[in-house]
Amino acid sequence: MSGVSAMPAVLHVGRIGFGRRGNAHLRIDRLSNVNRSAPMPNLENLRKQAKLILRWHRDRYYPVAAQIRSGLPRYSRMTDPEILAQSFKLSDAQELVARQHGFESWQALKTGLPTMSDHAVTASTKAESSCDFFTGKLGFAIAFTYGEPPFYAQVKRDAARLNLKCVDRPVIDPELRDREQLLSAALIVETAEEIKALFLEFEAAGVAFFQTLRREPWGAKNFIIKDPDGNLLLFAGPAE
Repeated sequence: MSGVSAMPAVLHVGRIGFGRRGNAHLRIDRLSNVNRSAPMPNLENLRKQAKLILRWHRDRYYPVAAQIRSGLPRYSRMTDPEILAQSFKLSDAQELVARQHGFESWQALKTGLPTMSDHAVTASTKAESSCDFFTGKLGFAIAFTYGEPPFYAQVKRDAARLNLKCVDRPVIDPELRDREQLLSAALIVETAEEIKALFLEFEAAGVAFFQTLRREPWGAKNFIIKDPDGNLLLFAGPAE
């Protein structure tokens, strides 16, 4: 997803169900569209981003720890539990938002806000590209988008839910990610027949595969796709 900067989407998910037994072609809800003409970002929208980060920290939402660690140097050597146990204030969240958008401080962001409009146009295009991939290629529907222009969203397909958020730089080093196959999400189906049907569905849609369907040494069948932002998504079936 995208906000005021046109950087890769990050998927925040756990291991989730995907599909129903005997049916890999799942019913998809009617799609919503990202508004191409969304307003330019403003200070109030950025404040909302900071408040959302603060709420995630208070709710002990683990994916936010990675954002804090990568964006604020004083947290760089802490583990996720250590970060979530720290006192974290709105001013910290505002600093994180500022750094995510290329500024050293919240005050610097406010001063430089007028220069961000060009980034917002690019980011809005990036947001639409990300949503188009999940809806047009993978058969997901948009559950919601948040922000003007959107910087956070959720897409869904049956029991599967993927949260998309704009960041200002890759969370995972791209070369390391591809070499080690570091996944952003793992989605599962219930039967070997379903995983094959799902692979054929994505193949027919023209999806580019990072790894085509194969049987793993432990018996499971899976495949991996790479989304437009470089995230690796594993689709897995059970061992036969």
